[in-house]
Amino acid sequence: MNKAETSFLHKDQFGEDFLWGVSTAAFQIEGAPDADGKGSSIWDIFTSKKGKIKNGHHAITACDFYNSYESDINLIKELNIPNFRFSISWARIMPTGTHPVNQAGIDYYNKIIDYLLESNIEPWVTIYHWDLPHALEEKGGWTNRNCVSWFSEYVEVCAKHFGDRVKNWMVINEPSVFTGAGYFLGIHAPGKKGITNYLKAMHHVTLSTAAGAKIIRNLVSNANIGTTFSCTHIEPATEKPADIQAAKRVDTLLNRTFIEPILGLGYPQNDLPVLKKLNNYILEDDLSNLAFDFDFIGLQCYTREVVKSSVLIPYIGAELISAEKRNVISTEMGWEVYPPALYHVLKKFNDYNIKKIIITENGAAFPDTLTNGKVYDIKRVHYIQDHLEQILKLKKEGYKVDGYFVWSLTDNFEWAEGYNARFGLVYVDFETQQRTIKQSGLWFSGFLS
Repeated sequence: MNKAETSFLHKDQFGEDFLWGVSTAAFQIEGAPDADGKGSSIWDIFTSKKGKIKNGHHAITACDFYNSYESDINLIKELNIPNFRFSISWARIMPTGTHPVNQAGIDYYNKIIDYLLESNIEPWVTIYHWDLPHALEEKGGWTNRNCVSWFSEYVEVCAKHFGDRVKNWMVINEPSVFTGAGYFLGIHAPGKKGITNYLKAMHHVTLSTAAGAKIIRNLVSNANIGTTFSCTHIEPATEKPADIQAAKRVDTLLNRTFIEPILGLGYPQNDLPVLKKLNNYILEDDLSNLAFDFDFIGLQCYTREVVKSSVLIPYIGAELISAEKRNVISTEMGWEVYPPALYHVLKKFNDYNIKKIIITENGAAFPDTLTNGKVYDIKRVHYIQDHLEQILKLKKEGYKVDGYFVWSLTDNFEWAEGYNARFGLVYVDFETQQRTIKQSGLWFSGFLS
């Protein structure tokens, strides 16, 4: 008997109010990049450039969720998953990023929301999951301070059209990732580089997060408003003071820089001096406008990073030692499988004054194969079980954690990794769009039933 069959986990152990769900993102699943008046997003443009995505993959079809949303929602129901997190494509709603509104885009998301509610599945909407309209990027995108008013306009449209039925909102997904990868390293859309682009984007995204949340609070009665942050457990490679200090700087960058201003603590400039350059872009009322009293914070945690000091790396003076170099078990993404990371991250975020903490993404990519109509992804089953055990340990110690969403429902377009990294509970044959529930999906379904 394997562990999957003998797991002692039971959903009742997590409490009656604990939220269970599955997460997705528009660009990664929808396809239909120009259907029914949709405008281009920065990812539509980025994926069309040579050499940006592994194997030259693109998301023109992705999982064809645009056309197959009903059957995919039926799968969610079949899997006994009560909450579905999905994102809205800004360019589908407002093709140029600002008015006019594309009614066909509104109609599409209305159909999804209505079908979820008919199926007794609670919709959780992410307003921004990385797919900025290209027309706004041509005006500087997140490096242009006007993006705060562009974003506010978009949030207002979403709140007015969907707020009568959608009560659970996440304003912005993983700001540290899309600003870092997209505006500093240039490895994600829009492919910009440099510290100036990064710092401007960082500040404008943080201002936009609070501005968007305030709009939802004003327009949607009984709204449950959150926003999500990626977070990673950081450890120094050795006990040397230089490595310990390097780990502290990386921890500040990855885990503190975006959440602390939202909580009214300002940017952690003392622990990461390069953030003092932000003062060039901070205007008079900005620091008070960065804060918002969120109903919940979504955390997305997959792994830990081990850090050593490095004088060669500018601004941060630190280097990550890869899982491969450390010779540890890792996923298809090259991320170490280290379940205690979730425990440490949750414990750390419990130190903040946060009302509720929900794990809004956790999961793993492994090289799944379809054999005789089945996918035996026992590594993913163990990954999920081991992370749930960490949550249980934490709850027993009296810490706060209020929900867990698996990334992801289906295998999908995994950004710069293309279709190489499969995260789904459901296997997708990208040639035929055939769905097959994996062993992990069957386990999760049984666990939730």
